[in-house]
Amino acid sequence: MTPRHPDAVVVGAGVIGAAVALELARAGRRVVVVDKAGAAGHGSTSASSAIIRFNYSTFDGVATAWEARHLWTSWPDHLRLTHRHPLAAFHRTGAVVLDSPGAAPAEVAALFDRVGVPYERWDTPTLRERLPGIDPGRYWPPKPVEDDAFFDGPAGELGALFTPDAGFVDDPQLAARNLADAAAERGARFLFHHTVTAVDRHADRVAGVRLADGTRIAAPVVVNAAGPWSGGLNRLAGVGHDFTIRVRPLREEVHQVPLPTGHTPVPVVADLDLGTYLRSAPGGHLLVGGTEPDCDPHEWIDDPDAADPRPTARRFRTQVTRAARRLPAIGVPNRPLGVAGVYDVADDWTPIYDRTALDGYYVAMGTSGNQFKNAPLVGRFLAALIDSVEAGHDHDGDPLRYRCEHTGNVVDLGAFSRRRPPRADPARTVMG
Repeated sequence: MTPRHPDAVVVGAGVIGAAVALELARAGRRVVVVDKAGAAGHGSTSASSAIIRFNYSTFDGVATAWEARHLWTSWPDHLRLTHRHPLAAFHRTGAVVLDSPGAAPAEVAALFDRVGVPYERWDTPTLRERLPGIDPGRYWPPKPVEDDAFFDGPAGELGALFTPDAGFVDDPQLAARNLADAAAERGARFLFHHTVTAVDRHADRVAGVRLADGTRIAAPVVVNAAGPWSGGLNRLAGVGHDFTIRVRPLREEVHQVPLPTGHTPVPVVADLDLGTYLRSAPGGHLLVGGTEPDCDPHEWIDDPDAADPRPTARRFRTQVTRAARRLPAIGVPNRPLGVAGVYDVADDWTPIYDRTALDGYYVAMGTSGNQFKNAPLVGRFLAALIDSVEAGHDHDGDPLRYRCEHTGNVVDLGAFSRRRPPRADPARTVMG
């Protein structure tokens, strides 16, 4: 049974929604979480590569990722579960960010210096030594693998930035369930297999939600963390007219190939030069994904429920061939293996964590593809934002600033505003 009058409804039980529910419950609010799936983390979260890295193109992006990393490395302490549960685990492998015009090393290093992220600058000989078998050739810009020019020789060689504290979380779906379990221990209630069909409002204030089975849940606060369904939920709520940033569902694939024989687990490799990324996976595998290079058509979709969950041979060949160009020992199997998911993508690949023009209605959207790593901190962002705005603070006129507990950095939450000016040089890639 759900509380008759919860203080907040969170729509979406992915890693973002579960993190928001946990922090709202810790703040003393009675929380109900509604999700159309059957369990926490069964939407976009389940298709995440769960990479923990810090190379963003803004100070606030880097500072958020660096603070969130401290929560993953102390995961049991962050959750504070009183009962035994299987827990997701962070694997510290380091991350190699190869040079490219899309990730200019001097600019990235300057942000790392400001935030306090440890890193090493690798020249080409160091890259060869530290990542045996790598082809350090410069192939920019990324090209379709069907293009004969894809196999042209390199125009020089690359160096890299290495961040030793990066890595990955081994089970993103389990991580969402961990957050949901922690929220439930603090009184949050989860309603699975339920779809929101209406958002109630009274004048300019949200009043709750209605479900497909006719249930009405009255609440003075609603948080939209619905992933690729977030745009549809906003339309039900009648919000979005003042957003300067568009959010759309995008189908993406992440593929799995065997780790080459004789190779130990490799660090995360972010390769904007070729348009790919890869990381080790448990069981002797590599996960391979794409960085949305301009030469690849984006698969925007209208209905997230209609997206095919199976990997395609064309996308598999494209992404794995690029990875094999960088690490030639990788084979390109004939049968595609991996997952496909629907990402909730903002125009500039920067999320929207904000209030809206409808009082009491908040959004944590545009998060898919590069915000899994930040989820534990995003819960704290939203809880602080809701407490502040509900107490009368004008976040639009005076954006809230959040001081990070572990690193001391101050994040300007206005960087994630729905009304932020579109950047002249947005990082139109999952690398954000």
